[in-house]
Amino acid sequence: MKEETMRKEITISAEPRDTRGKNEARRLRVSGATPAVLYGSGGAAVAVAVNPKEVNRILHSKTGQNTIFDIAVKGGETTPVMIVDWQNDPLKDNLLHVDLKRIDLTARIRVKVPVRTVGDPAGVKLQGGLHEAITREIEIECLPDEIPEEFTVDVHELMIGQSVRASDIALVGSTRLLSPPDSVISHVITIKVEVEPVVAEVAVAPAAAEPEVLKKGKKEEEAPPPEEKKKK
Repeated sequence: MKEETMRKEITISAEPRDTRGKNEARRLRVSGATPAVLYGSGGAAVAVAVNPKEVNRILHSKTGQNTIFDIAVKGGETTPVMIVDWQNDPLKDNLLHVDLKRIDLTARIRVKVPVRTVGDPAGVKLQGGLHEAITREIEIECLPDEIPEEFTVDVHELMIGQSVRASDIALVGSTRLLSPPDSVISHVITIKVEVEPVVAEVAVAPAAAEPEVLKKGKKEEEAPPPEEKKKK
């Protein structure tokens, strides 16, 4: 099922930047702004500065990175854009840089959209199976104004051994599926019961008594033969 689209009535102001480089970027961050670059859709790349709070508000919204909003460059253009890349400070989690791409609302674009399952599968309630979500997003191509927030898939009829695949998701309008059609979204499987291996008891025969070892003593010395009587 298709939900609300990603196109939002949001406008973010941007200040043009005349200079670039690490020192300029550092100065902007100290002043509370974040350096950004605006490019794409046949236009020249423009260096700008934006308010990081406004950008983070979009990134952390339900539509997230797929949100299409307007950017208004002071003394320049106002155009629809999407956030295509950003960088955060790994320690402070501050927004360090943003890449903004101009969006032609008449041209198809590729995006990844989350997939959410709803319902309790019959295979879980009636058969004691296990429901697993395998794929949590699919890639589609559509017009920018038709990007859905998410797709929802009803799984309440799934029995053990049955699954929902990407090709089962209903697409409307200009939307075309780019993910492999046979990609499994979710399925119900049998719960594997681990059986502990049975170790057979082996009767161990008592150890045989060790044969008595006779000590070999010295042979008794044989008495020397009697001396023969001398013949007279």
